[in-house]
Amino acid sequence: MKRLGTTALVLLIAAGAAFAQQNSVSAYTTLEEPLAKALFEQFRTETGITVNFVRLSGGEAVARMEAEAANPQASIWVGGVGLDHITAKSKGLTVAYQSRYANNTRAEFKDPQNFWIGLYVGPLTFVTNMDRAKALGLTPPKSWADLLKPEYKGQVRMANPNISGTAYNVITTIRSLNNKDEAKAFDYLKKLDANIDQYARSGSAPGKSVATGEIPIALGYAHDQVKLKAEGANVEIYAPTEGTGYELASMSLIKGGKDQVNARRLYDWILSSKNAQAEFTKWYLVLVANGAAKHPLALSLDQIKTVNQDMTWDGDAANKKRLLDRWTAEIESKR
Repeated sequence: MKRLGTTALVLLIAAGAAFAQQNSVSAYTTLEEPLAKALFEQFRTETGITVNFVRLSGGEAVARMEAEAANPQASIWVGGVGLDHITAKSKGLTVAYQSRYANNTRAEFKDPQNFWIGLYVGPLTFVTNMDRAKALGLTPPKSWADLLKPEYKGQVRMANPNISGTAYNVITTIRSLNNKDEAKAFDYLKKLDANIDQYARSGSAPGKSVATGEIPIALGYAHDQVKLKAEGANVEIYAPTEGTGYELASMSLIKGGKDQVNARRLYDWILSSKNAQAEFTKWYLVLVANGAAKHPLALSLDQIKTVNQDMTWDGDAANKKRLLDRWTAEIESKR
């Protein structure tokens, strides 16, 4: 009887573990952690499926997926600059999936082979802490040319492009503004480096440092900066007058992920749920799905001048590696 009881207990534990696995999914996300937590908790409330997530910057997500390619530890990647999703596709790290809800997203905002789909857009902008600027006698930069002014030396912060998709988007934007002339682009980036105090590990971190007054000026995406202003930070936000790049934050399924069924359920839910859209909207994100709500404070692409981005070229793994290797050799290694 004792032996039978032990066997039954083992079977019960195994069944419980199997049930738990059926009702969970492992994910990587590049969304801000509070947004990810709220979004995935809403999914659990509606479906009973728990999302076990790890928050990573875009570059970190791609690197983790590549390192784990033989034994993937997550099944879906939610958020992150679309260029990184293109890179992941070109490295064979993601898998195609045609969601029945994908038709609600215009072709320009999704991969033609269904490897990734865009969730929201956000332009690169400058944010300035007006209290710090006044104390230092600085005026907020309003153009890429302004950022090179000598008075900004050591007063500007951005993320590290080797880690952050946001910062890599800065490189591709400068390249686009220089008509794809990489020599001119890197000449600009070297001059900009003279004014950078440090390169942060995530795209949103520099703006947070501006909000607290640690640094007066930062580069990042508008929605992160609008949120800081809405929460009471005395900051001003400007889109560079020459034109700016933008992200198309996206979503992909990870090749070989162990929770493909629940990953697809999460994918479909994010694309279709009004509650999911509401969570994004609270963070001033401009969703690309047709008919999606928009926060009145959010900054849309049609409100500013943008560069003509070639996302397929910018996100290609070989092109990205070459640009980042050059940035590392000519800028980061010289600091």
